[in-house]
Amino acid sequence: MTIQNILKDSNYKLTQFKKEQIEELENSIFEKELKSGKAPYITCKVRNKDIKLTPEEIVRQLFLIQLHKDYAYSYDRMQVEFIVHFGTQKKRADIVIMDRIQPTVPYIVIEVKKPKLKEGKEQLKSYCNSTGATMAVWSNGEQTVYYHRKDPNYFEPIPDIPSQNQSLKDILQEEFNIQDLIGKDILKTQKRSLKNIILDMEDEVLANAGVDVFEEVFKLIFIKLFDELQNTRKRTKNLEFRNYGESDSELKEKICSIFEKAKKEWSGIFKEDETIELTASHLSVCVSSLQDVKLFNSNLDVIDDAFEYLVNKNAKGEKGQYFTPRYVIDMCVKMLNPQEHETMIDTASGSCGFPIHTVFDVWKKIYADMGIEESHLFTADKKEDRALDYVKEKVFGIDFDKKTVRVARMLNIIAGDGHTNVLNMNSLDFDRWDENTKNEEWMDTYFDGWRRLKRLRAKKGEDRAFNFDMVMANPPFAGDIKESRILHRYELGKKSNGKYQTKVGRDILFIERNLDMLKSGGRMAVVLPQGRFNNSSDKHIRDFIAEKCRILAVVGLHGNVFKPHTGTKTSVLIVQKWDRKLCPKKDDYNIFFATMSKPSKDNSGEKIYVKNKDGSNRLDHHDHLIV
Repeated sequence: MTIQNILKDSNYKLTQFKKEQIEELENSIFEKELKSGKAPYITCKVRNKDIKLTPEEIVRQLFLIQLHKDYAYSYDRMQVEFIVHFGTQKKRADIVIMDRIQPTVPYIVIEVKKPKLKEGKEQLKSYCNSTGATMAVWSNGEQTVYYHRKDPNYFEPIPDIPSQNQSLKDILQEEFNIQDLIGKDILKTQKRSLKNIILDMEDEVLANAGVDVFEEVFKLIFIKLFDELQNTRKRTKNLEFRNYGESDSELKEKICSIFEKAKKEWSGIFKEDETIELTASHLSVCVSSLQDVKLFNSNLDVIDDAFEYLVNKNAKGEKGQYFTPRYVIDMCVKMLNPQEHETMIDTASGSCGFPIHTVFDVWKKIYADMGIEESHLFTADKKEDRALDYVKEKVFGIDFDKKTVRVARMLNIIAGDGHTNVLNMNSLDFDRWDENTKNEEWMDTYFDGWRRLKRLRAKKGEDRAFNFDMVMANPPFAGDIKESRILHRYELGKKSNGKYQTKVGRDILFIERNLDMLKSGGRMAVVLPQGRFNNSSDKHIRDFIAEKCRILAVVGLHGNVFKPHTGTKTSVLIVQKWDRKLCPKKDDYNIFFATMSKPSKDNSGEKIYVKNKDGSNRLDHHDHLIV
């Protein structure tokens, strides 16, 4: 019996198939004697059993041959009559090609049943959405159409499906580089924040993914920053942190590959054996959420809010350590006016806002001196040698919290082209700094920064005093230090009668520690609780400060500045250490006092942005919102 005899009363045609494929199928037909007479059969190479040939089965078998011969898919990667679940109801998809990496997950769903295109497409959509398959094919032997499932509500027609050794990306040949991302950046076009996008990701997948949300988002931002930088510097043709039509498992394989490259180039942030814990499907949702966000901008402030949320979510706030708003940092940097030859340290660096913004401020001065114009991708640009020398030798950060040190190191490495002097140490417990050098893992990560820091000691072999030009810090102002061993190393650990106290506020000891880090004539900006400036019980602290340095300014911050984490009222203290030449000691001098006249946040801690007359948000020259 011939194929034409079987098809003669049906709507199916075979014009989509090659002559040799039809001949192969026809040559394998045999007859079986049934009660109703003889019937044509074929041995299905997928099911490995004899199947009665119907018009629909002929098209299906020809499609199996075509997938094997033209697309090189092996028969063991195909399934026929694949069960698709719809609640308690079950349906069957004609042909399913399973995923290469996850062989239990459907990759392409193929339907050959319906002679009417519309009905076939609706059935395909339901099968794809239920199984998560990336592509769908409908064919009746005469017409074949291919679709890419971009989301449950949108199936995009595509010219073909990929072969065994291809991905959908090869078929689509889409191109998307950093310039395309600048135009599409949803932070600008949709006026969204990265923090809100991460909150949406949490609601959609992360909260129920069984992973450490901080760690996985940290990895994704790390990978995406690396990808943007590579493309900005023309090391890649297209951005790779993007789903170009890959299956979930193909996408995860690609993202993991970028992660390995990034870990190798930016070492000391993740362990060598660290992997992405998100499942392929969860990762796919996260990549889709982040792929149209441009993380690199003029000063990396895009990711500040996101990391503040993530780190505080991990209980950083319980230690009274809150991320300093970038407008407060910018004020301090401008008032201290750092220069290219000067050294700077933040002794409670958190995510390193003070060091990074100091770097940017000095870089702008360097670039202006060299006649180079900064771009809107300032942080992704290849840096000049003078700029690199500055970040490599002059800027330091110390923090005792490992999570925030990793965030800080990432931002510093990216800003500084692989250089960072951010160290995981307890600033107050300087007597035990040398113990870190006995830890091999610590030395592998922090050796270069530690070596540079030691050069700035005031006395060789001792870690109490240093010769920094500037200190900028927002030390923790919750919790007390109770260890007598530490308290006995500080003058401010004593009572007014000279006896040592049993406990002292962290921020009080940080005042003395910061001043010890400064050389004579050095400048300091530090955020302190308002009570230190006016509580009668803190008079000895104010006397200590006045004895050591000249008070240049006190700037009162609004009570909402650190909300929603705390409503503690704070002020910025700016001083200069007495020096015979740079700052001769005197008893009577002017002090600059100022207070914030407008809140930067509302009572719930949400930022208040500058508005235009029509009520829309005003943007700066980089198209960023203005607080």
